[in-house]
Amino acid sequence: MIHKVAIIGAGPAGVTTAKHLLSEKHFSTIDVFEQQASTGGVWNYTPYAPFGELSIPQTNPQQPLQEPHWERERSEHGDQIWARSNPIFVTPMYDRLESNIPHFLMEHSDDASLEKEQLFAGRESVLRYLNNYADDVRHLIKFKTQVYDIKKLETDKGTDRWLVCARNLVTNKVVEDTYDAVAVASGHHYVPVVPNIPGIEVWNETYPNTITHSKYYRCPDSFANKKVIVVGNSASGLDIGTQIGTVSKHPLLNSQRSAAPEFHRPASWKKEMPEIVEFVSPSEVPRAVRSADGQIESDIDAIVFCTGYYYSFPFLSTLQPPITSTGERVENLYKQLFSIAHPTLAFIGLPYKIVPFRTYEGQAAVVARVWSSCLSLPSGPEMRAWEAQRIAEKGAGKKFHELTNLEDFRYHNDLVEWALQATPQEAERRVPPKWSREEEVSRKNIPGMKEAFAELGEERHVVRRLEDLHFTLRE
Repeated sequence: MIHKVAIIGAGPAGVTTAKHLLSEKHFSTIDVFEQQASTGGVWNYTPYAPFGELSIPQTNPQQPLQEPHWERERSEHGDQIWARSNPIFVTPMYDRLESNIPHFLMEHSDDASLEKEQLFAGRESVLRYLNNYADDVRHLIKFKTQVYDIKKLETDKGTDRWLVCARNLVTNKVVEDTYDAVAVASGHHYVPVVPNIPGIEVWNETYPNTITHSKYYRCPDSFANKKVIVVGNSASGLDIGTQIGTVSKHPLLNSQRSAAPEFHRPASWKKEMPEIVEFVSPSEVPRAVRSADGQIESDIDAIVFCTGYYYSFPFLSTLQPPITSTGERVENLYKQLFSIAHPTLAFIGLPYKIVPFRTYEGQAAVVARVWSSCLSLPSGPEMRAWEAQRIAEKGAGKKFHELTNLEDFRYHNDLVEWALQATPQEAERRVPPKWSREEEVSRKNIPGMKEAFAELGEERHVVRRLEDLHFTLRE
């Protein structure tokens, strides 16, 4: 029986998991380990973003634990000093970020307070919302505590036990404890991907601090009057490119491996170019890159890679079989959720291109019911068959975790159906609702909504409801 559970991370996924475990009224211990000083996870903003710590290229997902930075405080003499009080971990959150999901879809199913904010909420509003949402599980969270190792222990009963080793980052005190199950909710915005394009290493050495990654972007000011290439056309790439384009030289160059999203409209100030296939030797052409069509762009002042992140879990590096080998996906996984080899190890929040908070609710509901012995997992062969089918459909790379074309809604609804099969049914259990048909229609219209919202300029800040946007939903 599972009675003690450790949750790694107190961001949106970890907090949601804690709430669902708590509602089961089954577990004797629920410990949540959070290396930051507060909840909110990736929504915590770090103005200090030392992109000099970025390796160019960055192709190895097996990175050590992230080292914290420390807040500056005033000494008794008035000097600024680094004080070991609140550890700071660099997140991809930037100054002017606004959600790319309307609040009525983004918010948790049991807390509609985000709807008091503008339709596509700003980062400060989302962080405040998440911090408030965590209040009823805050007593379970060990803040400023970094998990550095998790070991599977051998038992004579044939069941898994887990030794969780953590360190208080302020006092350096090491804490070790054993658990019956571990839920990993630590996110996947830690190790940036910067591809090893021919010539990039020499180019970076010749022109230091010219190449960066979106994780370290904060505001467009430093790109003023510069010739800039933004690599990637994901949501972050398009948004960051739009911001930089307000101050950079025109056209801003957007390097794309794949076609731009259907909703994306061409802009007069931006030029789309094929993917970069070579960083031209500085001895041949200064500050130049060659694209897949053979064209050369020279006199480049800055390049921002918006190329995503590896899945990386340094605290699980000793586990066999390995959690991930390439960093593109978590391996030996059932339903994007359970380790097939070790079902008392679960991962909350791996899928991307999703509406996240509600997806976490469905995942957490299933994990809570399975670990409280109110639901059963399929047999090992059945779980492996699911993974094999997923690989056949999506490949063994990063698309394994990609949920597009309403697949995230179908996935969530399947999880809710599964959770509702729990026996016995208890009224106190948290049961997230399924997505409705109306919400599905809204989900399909998000890109158009966001574009209409952005076109309002500063007036967008007073738009609270979809009706205020005067946007017509299309079936």
